[in-house]
Amino acid sequence: MADMITLEAKMRERVGKGAARKERREGNVPAVIYGDGQDPVSISLDYNLMFKLIFKGGFKQTLFEVDVEGTKTRVICRAVQLDPVKDTPVHIDFFRLGKGATLDLEIPVTFLNEEECPGLKAGGALNVVRHSIMVTVRANAIPSEIVVDLIALEVGESIHISQITLPEGSKSTISDRDFTIVSVAAPGGATDEDEDEVADDAAAEDGAETPDADADKSEN
Repeated sequence: MADMITLEAKMRERVGKGAARKERREGNVPAVIYGDGQDPVSISLDYNLMFKLIFKGGFKQTLFEVDVEGTKTRVICRAVQLDPVKDTPVHIDFFRLGKGATLDLEIPVTFLNEEECPGLKAGGALNVVRHSIMVTVRANAIPSEIVVDLIALEVGESIHISQITLPEGSKSTISDRDFTIVSVAAPGGATDEDEDEVADDAAAEDGAETPDADADKSEN
């Protein structure tokens, strides 16, 4: 499970573009906490810390506890706005997690035993269909990765979602088919079938429901 990170934040009394620019000039990143049927809370966070966390990787899969002047709230990032020129964070949206909350998140796939994979040793090419998998997880048990073992994969064979053990408490958001995660193709590249499946999976995930509270969110 991914570790929870505590963030120290300050309440922002003023909102709007002018107030947000002032926060950035002072070395902070403006942010908002919304969701769980409660009013949005406008906050500011240390710029240097947020820059490191965002570009470290896995920011949107990380559970945070935001301490706003003594009031602690469990959240997960829903959006990061970056400066279009400098590529630096200018605003962050956090989603408030209520008791027993579940989330739909993309969890990265880690492949084990690539060097020992018999299909690759025989000259096959690794065809990664899914670099991440969209799963429903409990907010208090967000996995950092999904592990796929290649130790027995031969040329022409594939590993499907039904063949791997998802982290405890997780389930795939795609339940109507046994989709491919990875295969070993004979020299010559991926098959048309694999390419079609990528398109089908992307379309299915676009339609997957995720917990949302945009109705609770305001411009902050």
